[in-house]
Amino acid sequence: MAEDKRFTDSFIDEDPKRALEELNAALGETADNAEWLCQRAYAHILLKDYNRAVDDAKKAQQFQPGMATAFLRTGIAEYHLNHISAAHQAFTAGQGLDGSNEAFQTWIKKCEEKMATQNENESSDSQQATTPHVKRDWYQTESQVTVTLMVKNVKKEDVSITFHERELKMLLKLPSGEDYCLDIHLLHPVVPEQSTYKILSTKVEIKMKKTEAIRWEKLEGEGNLPNLKHFASSQNQYPSSSHYTRNWDKLVGDIKEEEKNENLEGDAALNKLFQQIYGDGSDEVKRAMNKSFMESGGTVLSTNWTDVEKRKVDVNPPDDMEWKPY
Repeated sequence: MAEDKRFTDSFIDEDPKRALEELNAALGETADNAEWLCQRAYAHILLKDYNRAVDDAKKAQQFQPGMATAFLRTGIAEYHLNHISAAHQAFTAGQGLDGSNEAFQTWIKKCEEKMATQNENESSDSQQATTPHVKRDWYQTESQVTVTLMVKNVKKEDVSITFHERELKMLLKLPSGEDYCLDIHLLHPVVPEQSTYKILSTKVEIKMKKTEAIRWEKLEGEGNLPNLKHFASSQNQYPSSSHYTRNWDKLVGDIKEEEKNENLEGDAALNKLFQQIYGDGSDEVKRAMNKSFMESGGTVLSTNWTDVEKRKVDVNPPDDMEWKPY
């Protein structure tokens, strides 16, 4: 019977189509076995059905958040769908669960190489001169989307960034003297008043506040690729004279002051405390918090990496509550 078979990688490698049929029969309509879902995702990958592979691997993550292999399957499928940023996120999360698996580092390197190639191959408008090359990347948390531009030694007065609900605009003067313009139509809306940026010695970091705590599949809206243009020098075009310029340093200061004075209670106060611990913590503290939270289904949050590094963190809900996977 298919239900009695151990669906090993070697069994699936031998005949992916047959393995898929038996996995379908074993899972039936309930499909709540995380290990079998993960292996069915592997069969889908071998059969090049990457969308179904992503669906199964993500379901496996939901039923068993600490299963590193489910993140590996997700990343491989996303990579073949050319969702490189999503693949990179999956591999990074999986590596946090199982740092001994060298496959994660191999795939992470492949993702980073491909992202670098994609950035290098970005072309300007056919009627404009070649755009100065600036390496760009993005990632997200539950509440924010962050866009990073890897450019060194940019002056504050040479940067103008404006936020709209579904659009990000940027104009900066590079140290080389060239002008760089970025205009992105966003996939989902953001809160312009709570979006900020920082100018560091090696990069410009842009943080946009999500209006909803949902996962963005990509940064740009459908059919709206970044509009990168190379501008010829002219008056009133530099950020220092643009009417779009805002005092973002003052805005960031106002927001931080409001956060300090905010009188939070209950879960809101606790969530803010966790965010501060995570934001100020070392890499080991962040790894410990991620691993303990995911493996315990959100019931344990540890900052001790030495304690959780070599063991699986068990589900441990409060005495008066019952934990259920969803």
